[in-house]
Amino acid sequence: MSTSPQEIFESYVYAGALTRNADALAENFTEDGVFEAPLMPADAVFPRRLEGREEIRRGMAAYYGQQVNGRGAPNLEKSGYVLHTTSDPDVFIAEIDTVFDGSGEDVTVSLVQIFRIRDGKIARLRDYFAPEQVG
Repeated sequence: MSTSPQEIFESYVYAGALTRNADALAENFTEDGVFEAPLMPADAVFPRRLEGREEIRRGMAAYYGQQVNGRGAPNLEKSGYVLHTTSDPDVFIAEIDTVFDGSGEDVTVSLVQIFRIRDGKIARLRDYFAPEQVG
C-alpha cells in the first residue's frame, strides 16, 4: 500500500486531535504499532507508551474520555505544520504549531512527531512536546 506522508499525517490528526476518535486513531497504526511520548512523566494522564493497536485504542479512549486541559478544539486557521521527508522513505517528521483560542489570548502548543511507516500504516510514532502543555 502506497500512502503519502501527507495522507498518513492528516488521517492521524483528524482521528486524534480533531475528532478524538480512539478507534479511528488506532486504525492508523500497524497491528504491532507503537505510540510513544518520551517526555511525559510515567504518572501523567497522557499515555507515555502504548504498544499494539489494541493498547493504543484502549489507552487513547481512556485519555479522550477524561476532561483534560479545557482548551477545546484547535483553531485550524491559526495552526500549522510542516512535513519533512528523510532519506529513509519510511520515516517522516512533522513540525507542528497548534493554536487554541484562549479567553483573551491564544495558546500555542508546539511539538515534533517522528513517524515510521510500514505498509501505509504507522509502525512507530514518537511525539515530542512539553508535558505541561497537555492536561
